[in-house]
Amino acid sequence: MTPTDRPGRNGPAPWSDLSRPPLHESALRRALVRPGGLWTSLDVVQETGSTNADLAARAPELPEGTVLVAEEQLSGRGRLDRRWSAPARSGIFFSVLLRPTAPVEKWGWLPLLTGVAVASAVSRIAGVDTGLKWPNDLMVTVGDEERKAGGILAEMAGGGIVIGVGINVTLRADELPVPTAGSLGLAQAAVTDRDPLLRAVLRSLEEWYGRWQEAGGDAAASGVQAAYAAGCVTLGRAVRAELPGGEALTGEAVALDAEGRLVLATRDGVQRPVGAGDIVHLRPDGPPDGPPEGSGGE
Repeated sequence: MTPTDRPGRNGPAPWSDLSRPPLHESALRRALVRPGGLWTSLDVVQETGSTNADLAARAPELPEGTVLVAEEQLSGRGRLDRRWSAPARSGIFFSVLLRPTAPVEKWGWLPLLTGVAVASAVSRIAGVDTGLKWPNDLMVTVGDEERKAGGILAEMAGGGIVIGVGINVTLRADELPVPTAGSLGLAQAAVTDRDPLLRAVLRSLEEWYGRWQEAGGDAAASGVQAAYAAGCVTLGRAVRAELPGGEALTGEAVALDAEGRLVLATRDGVQRPVGAGDIVHLRPDGPPDGPPEGSGGE
């Protein structure tokens, strides 16, 4: 690994863009890796293909709490193996390895739990309103439009689970991969310094994960289910669920069930839980708000 504290070995020079300074690896490690805490190691690399792929490949030999951060990802992935990229140091791109003691059937809540942790930390530190689009998108408001500023990807690996997070921080309008993408900077964030943002996100994730673990993976008892529902911009909306296999289901998103699935009330009066698929927010009298995926991921 090549930390950003050691410039000039891989990737662009750390100070090639003065508006996007490098992360301070040693300071992040001192702040987050401590005895008795969840985070056991933290490394920052100049560039990599995918932090999720890197941790997944080494998961059998790594302890819980391993954190890998990249200044730039060359083959970042979102859900359904979608590819995306962003300029170096324009965002926060990291993955963590967790080994929950909760039953495996409860692990499906971990991406949603991560969403709660990310949204609450970003809102508190950056001073922007955040929302969660089910199941894995961080939304912000740019002008009067709801835009995707981040995404979450979870993968089982080595007896644990690797969770990747990508957040667009200083991505500018001319750098957006698609019109529906956004960033904290475009949302007029009060703070775009990635160091305090990353510290806040990882501390928030540690706190929510600890609550969930103590509750044995019970999303209701830990408060995760209520917190996600409170921040979910999908609930109460007319949506189209594009399901695996090509089926599409239209209805109103009315609830999250005990497994974290999105419950749709269809026009024929049936309530159907959706556990996987793309969700498109529909306007009351018009076309969809945009494609299901914008930017972000891991």
